[in-house]
Amino acid sequence: MNLSLEKKIAGVLVPLFALRGENDLGIGDLGALREFIDWIAEIGFTLVQLLPINETGADDSPYNAISSMAIEPTTLHLAPGSPEDLTNGDFEDALVDVDLPSLRRGRVTYRRVKQLKRRILEKAFANFSAHAREERRSEFEKFCEEQLSWLQDYALFRLLIEENNGSAAWHRWLSQHQSTEGARTWIRDLPPDEQASLTRRRDFFCYVQWIADQQWRDIKAYAEQRGVALMGDIPFGVSYYSADVFSRPTEFMLDWFGGAPPEPLFKDDAFTQKWGQNWGIPLYRWDVMRANNFQWWRERVRGTRRMFHLFRIDHVQGFYRVYAFPWRPERNKEFLPLDQHQMLERTGRRAPHFIPRNDDTPENREANRRAGEEYLRVVLQEAGAARVAGEDLGVVPEYVRPNLQYLGIAGFKIPQWETRDAMIIPGEMYDRLSVATYATHDHEPIRALWDDAIEHANSETGQQARGTIEKIALFSGLNSDIDRFDYENDFYPAVMHALFKCNSWIAVVMITDLLARAYRFNVPGTKANLNWTRRIQRSIAKLRSGRKERKRMRLIHELLEKTARS
Repeated sequence: MNLSLEKKIAGVLVPLFALRGENDLGIGDLGALREFIDWIAEIGFTLVQLLPINETGADDSPYNAISSMAIEPTTLHLAPGSPEDLTNGDFEDALVDVDLPSLRRGRVTYRRVKQLKRRILEKAFANFSAHAREERRSEFEKFCEEQLSWLQDYALFRLLIEENNGSAAWHRWLSQHQSTEGARTWIRDLPPDEQASLTRRRDFFCYVQWIADQQWRDIKAYAEQRGVALMGDIPFGVSYYSADVFSRPTEFMLDWFGGAPPEPLFKDDAFTQKWGQNWGIPLYRWDVMRANNFQWWRERVRGTRRMFHLFRIDHVQGFYRVYAFPWRPERNKEFLPLDQHQMLERTGRRAPHFIPRNDDTPENREANRRAGEEYLRVVLQEAGAARVAGEDLGVVPEYVRPNLQYLGIAGFKIPQWETRDAMIIPGEMYDRLSVATYATHDHEPIRALWDDAIEHANSETGQQARGTIEKIALFSGLNSDIDRFDYENDFYPAVMHALFKCNSWIAVVMITDLLARAYRFNVPGTKANLNWTRRIQRSIAKLRSGRKERKRMRLIHELLEKTARS
């Protein structure tokens, strides 16, 4: 893939789960991604940006994975012959009593989808165990040996989740299960038949990851054939209830939990406005990681590089310093009504603050800059030929963006936020080493902002939306009097043209903005059970054939050609 800065490119950001394939099983998967790659390649896009693909836990959030290495099994395309060990008969048996039309309608129902896909994979594994060719067995064994450093600990963790009623909360497990050493001793002390059963189950989890590795590397190669790059996502942290924390506890702080400082713009969440975002991720003990040459981070980057041509680091400023809470997110409601004094009394005088240090003195800022640069150099060493972008949004210290530029890491440009002296910065003034986009998965789509601005003009939400839309209009070369414009005929073409013609190396369009839709995939700061479940309303096949979508995509194709991003 030609990913040099000399060639400007354009892409589409889409959550994989949101895609609708022709024969999916209730969630977007690699079969749907192949269809999507074909569609956007025809339009002229040369990049697909995805959210993290690591295995999710009970909240189904891709940013709260139970493993930094293991791939989420629901991403796999499962059909007769995919994987090779899955027969038509076994596939049909797995679908008995499954209401596929119901499963495919509306939002993702993770419990049902995960159960179904696991049942299908178990049938494939049974066939593999009984009938696989020697050559295929050797390939599996080679994969297990190559990935030994993380795979065995992950498989043990998954096994222990099942032994503890499906819960990943390892500190609540049976006492003999609460450490890797204790769990392995427990297994060794079991009768031989029970040991053998557990060994087969661990092999199953390894098998699933082998199939996932094959399918993801295949889709990467297919994307290359179509001239499309895949952009992955590495979250700054992992779940407290993850295989990583369970198997490497000395490398994490287990009494401080990462997040972000208070943000008054988050009107949907009172806690975020008052105390900040408490993500619950354990923080890193960088001194311990340094002692083993940052092995965990190196493995993580190598694993991402196997599947993607480039990747985004979520919350990249966390490498420099991260906002930390002395309580887990489950206790947020308890702390919401408290004032500062009451909070300190309850925490034993421990207050949320930046770790390792605040940016309140020049010495602290320089120390944080040096530390972040050291850790990011490790990421870049392992990235090799894969390019790296860093999500540097929010309240960002003044030294972060210059340091990212110095390291060759592309930062993000959100046009409506890029201002100087209260004036919108023109797109031609953007750094080439940047990614420009109007919205990420956390933001309201442009159409939603437009609707709020027009339909709820007298409300506080409507006024905020109007302010944002007016800024986008100015960036796009339009008058800020948006009442004069029609969204489809005036506003949409102008904002897309402005984004594509800016100087940024990559211009990314959120799938909802591309389709002019108003729905959201996630509302930050909330644990609403609707987060991460919304799917695109129409299948990719219908998007390709629909009259309205075809007209819109002809416009996009022309704009990509005109701005030399095709």
